[in-house]
Amino acid sequence: MPLKRASRGRRKGGKGSSGTVQCVNCGGTVPKDKAKKVTSRVSLVEHQLAKELRAQGAYISAPKVTKWYCISCAIHFKVLKIRSADQRRRHTKLRG
Repeated sequence: MPLKRASRGRRKGGKGSSGTVQCVNCGGTVPKDKAKKVTSRVSLVEHQLAKELRAQGAYISAPKVTKWYCISCAIHFKVLKIRSADQRRRHTKLRG
């Protein structure tokens, strides 16, 4: 039977079982190597105020926030795009 994806939809390789994470949106439990990880920075200060403070030489931290999505939620929120069979075969990273 042919494979739809070379990785079988996971990033684990041959290392056995992996841990689980909870989807941020639906709360479902997903294997960590199958879930989609989205890391972004969140500013704690308003943009205009931060701009003025930086002009005066202040350092404004923006902590990283990591979110984990299950595949169906990642597609729904457009973190992932559905690709055709020949695009799935290509070894290029899809950003967007």
